[in-house]
Amino acid sequence: MKLRSLPRMLRMSVCVVVAGCATAPQVPAPLHVPGSPGLIADLHAKGVQIYECQPAKNDPSRFEWSFKQPEAALFTKGGRSAGKHYGGPTWEANDGSKVIGDVVGRSESPKPESIPWLLLRAKATFGHGLFSGVQYVQRLNTVGGNAPAIACRPDQAGQQLRANYTADYIFYGMK
Repeated sequence: MKLRSLPRMLRMSVCVVVAGCATAPQVPAPLHVPGSPGLIADLHAKGVQIYECQPAKNDPSRFEWSFKQPEAALFTKGGRSAGKHYGGPTWEANDGSKVIGDVVGRSESPKPESIPWLLLRAKATFGHGLFSGVQYVQRLNTVGGNAPAIACRPDQAGQQLRANYTADYIFYGMK
């Protein structure tokens, strides 16, 4: 290796490292997992956030899209089916194990029109399998899923709207 080519190689290496770092999302402080639980699973979700047209809580004469529940399939990074995500919020692995979460941290998504990133603490787990040792769940890298910005009308009361979304769910705890 010639010494004069070293600076160019170093410059190229720095560009590769910097470019790689620029694409990795920073997890906001409110979403940091407390303690040091181990990584259990890193799954990708594809599905919908379901909203229902209901009277506004602070003004029953106005109607708005209220969040009802998620409905999504969970996949490994390799694309294999891993389970499902639904109301509760609940994550259920293909092996039957489940975790129900409770939101403890929230941060706006860096992507416009996307649902917030979350940190959830497990309030209950069921079964023996992938999710039986989960203590925390992060929802990151969300795309889509928001209710329409336009309020619904009284004649739409009870109607549901399904907003497509994707997200990464990272599960932490004891294996």
